Amino acid sequence: MADSPTEGVKSVARVFDLLELIADAGGDVTLSELSTMAGLPLPTIHRLLRTLVSLGYARQLANRRYALGPRLVRLGEVANRQFGQLAKPQLKELVERLGETANLATLDGDQVIYVSQAPSPHAMRMFTEVGRRSHLHNTGVGKAILAQLDDAAVREIIARTGMPKATEYSIDTVDALLADLKTTRERGYAIDDGEQEVGVRCYAMTVPGTPVPTAVSVSGPVARVGEDFAERAIPVLREIVQEIADVTSAA
Repeated sequence: MADSPTEGVKSVARVFDLLELIADAGGDVTLSELSTMAGLPLPTIHRLLRTLVSLGYARQLANRRYALGPRLVRLGEVANRQFGQLAKPQLKELVERLGETANLATLDGDQVIYVSQAPSPHAMRMFTEVGRRSHLHNTGVGKAILAQLDDAAVREIIARTGMPKATEYSIDTVDALLADLKTTRERGYAIDDGEQEVGVRCYAMTVPGTPVPTAVSVSGPVARVGEDFAERAIPVLREIVQEIADVTSAA
């Protein structure tokens, strides 16, 4: 007999819960781990996963663990493009008011992905390709997002990704990163001071209330982006991230 409408809705909710749990676990889990995390019996988990695998939204690895499937990539890319377009007016406003490049990035697994950019009018400017993925520990947007997590979650992410040094100024120990994140939480914004690219300084702040952790940054050469720039930039950044939050919640 077919599922009742109520059962159908419940099954859909469970499917999305499973995808979220796999993502939260770092990308792959065992059947029993999912059963424990979801609080559902193994046969139910197995049935739902079998459907997800057949549709390409999940896949079973050689070690019998389950991972997110390739069909989710396309959905994520389309959603990111739409989100990026939604926030484009606010990024342009940021550039108009501060004169430096503005970026919007979201958390994608254990990295950030840049989903929108408004370039600076200056000939010498910062450029990050939309769609590019970067590590969290050495980017302004990445550190702003990490600062929203507790230290245990940060340690788990770093254990999976490591801490490759993009420049000589990149943070390369967990303790140093946690100290930096503590300062970020206290002041309300993150700074990338030559950690991703020598000679470039970036200020970043998270967008409140988004379903996926999201941050906005403004960056440029250190010759233009100094302490006086920060005094002007931080209040404007606060306005812009709230505007983006308002726009996305109303969409």
